[in-house]
Amino acid sequence: MTDARHYSYRVLWSGDDDEFVATVAEFPSLSWLHSDQAKALRGLVNIVSDVVADLEANGDPVPEPISERRFSGKFNIRVPESLHRELALSAAQEGISLNRLVSDRLARS
Repeated sequence: MTDARHYSYRVLWSGDDDEFVATVAEFPSLSWLHSDQAKALRGLVNIVSDVVADLEANGDPVPEPISERRFSGKFNIRVPESLHRELALSAAQEGISLNRLVSDRLARS
């Protein structure tokens, strides 16, 4: 069983909502709002746990946590694995491919 705590969570203040919003990179359609930062995170972790349990119960594919994916550290140039993971997380959060993210960042340099 996949541990929902291993996914890539982020909690940010939303001025539009006047609350903290928790998001998770591996499930971009899920979020949780709360006036308390820790409760926003806990609420989303609970929802992700339920979604993972439902997916597993139905035999559907469950996204692998980014933290548990193996990264080669290569994409035509060599970079540290930690940078590869960081770039992959950024790309997932932006909903684009790793190649697109790197290409866009290099184009701005």
